Amino acid sequence: MKQESAAPNTPPASQSPTPSAQFPRNDGDPQGLWIFGYGSLVWRPDFAYSDSRVGFVRGYSRRFWQGDTFHRGSDKMPGRVVTLLEDHEGCTWGVAYQVQGEQVSKALKYLNVREAVLGGYDTKEVTFYPQDAPDQPLKALAYVATPQNPGYLGPAPEEAIATQILACRGFSGHNLEYLLRLADFMQLCGPQAQDEHLAAIVDAVGTMLPCFCPTEQALALV
Repeated sequence: MKQESAAPNTPPASQSPTPSAQFPRNDGDPQGLWIFGYGSLVWRPDFAYSDSRVGFVRGYSRRFWQGDTFHRGSDKMPGRVVTLLEDHEGCTWGVAYQVQGEQVSKALKYLNVREAVLGGYDTKEVTFYPQDAPDQPLKALAYVATPQNPGYLGPAPEEAIATQILACRGFSGHNLEYLLRLADFMQLCGPQAQDEHLAAIVDAVGTMLPCFCPTEQALALV
C-alpha cells in the first residue's frame, strides 16, 4: 500500500486547542505518558516517542461512527473514522506509545490539533494491556469522539458506512486507505484480535468496490 502522507498544515485560524486535561503519567517517570492509538495512530503517529507496544483495552469497542471533514473527507462529504464506544464485553486492539521528557508536551500539542481541534475528540484515561505482558497493564491517554461533538455521525448499517467510505477523500488521503490500513494492522495482531464491525465493513467494501470504479482505479486508492 502507499505510504500515508502527513496531514498538511494547520486548522483554520478561528479554531484553537482545548485546555489541557490531567493526563495519566508513567509511574516510573513523572514526565512520562502513554498514548493509546486505535485508528490512524497505529500506523502514523507523527510524533516522537520512546517506546511502543501493541495491545488492547477492555470495556470498549471500535466503531466507524465519527465524521471527518479534514483528514478523510470534506465539509460536503464527511468521511467515516473510528471512535471508542463503551462496551462491557468489548476489546479494542491498538498501539500504545510512550512519550517522555520534552516529547510529552510536543506530542500533546500536536495531538490536540490533530485529534481535538480537527477531529472533535476528547481525552479519556484507559487501561492498556500490552500483548507481550497482559499481566502488566498501563494507564494511557486515548482520544475518544462522543455524541456531544458536532462531527459525530453515530451508528449506521455496515453497507451504508462502506458506501460513505468509498465516496470520501480528505487531506490525508482516501477514506478507503484508512479502512484498509486499520484492517492490515488487525491482521498483524493475530487471530486473537477480533473486530467484527471492522471486518463487516471491509467485506461490504469488497462487494461494492467493483461497482464504484475499475480495478486499476481501485488499486490506485490503496
